[in-house]
Amino acid sequence: MSSVGFHRITVSVDGSANAAHALEVALDLAQHYHASLTVVAVAPYVPVYVAPGEPFSPGVIPPSELPRYREIVDAAVKHVQKGGFASVSGVALEGVVVDQILDYLDAHPTDLLVVGSRGLSTTKRIFLGSVSSALVTHASVPVLVVRPGPTKPTG
Repeated sequence: MSSVGFHRITVSVDGSANAAHALEVALDLAQHYHASLTVVAVAPYVPVYVAPGEPFSPGVIPPSELPRYREIVDAAVKHVQKGGFASVSGVALEGVVVDQILDYLDAHPTDLLVVGSRGLSTTKRIFLGSVSSALVTHASVPVLVVRPGPTKPTG
């Protein structure tokens, strides 16, 4: 019987608390399996809306958020390295989040993708969609969706 293991783990981060929790889980798994860890963040395109019936004329194009997402990746990589884990790298991309992550996975095969869950309500998921749901549906590799842990009782 062959041993199943993960040699390459990719974790998606976005600067949120849920993504930070996903990073900790991915790091724990990478340490357990002696795997390399890649931290990926995608700066989403800022949508430009035009009213119906209005001709499209490019006005002010919103600035890219890529520098902020590079900082998020750099901070995550430093955090992992500070804990003594050296086999970590990071990449910041820009575009449609799900598409960029799927394209990255196609170009850079991994054994496991770890993502955080935003915990949207059913109504918000219907209107906004869910990155984690789309990745679970379309990724060609196993996807671990890390949900927030239970809250600690107060008092």
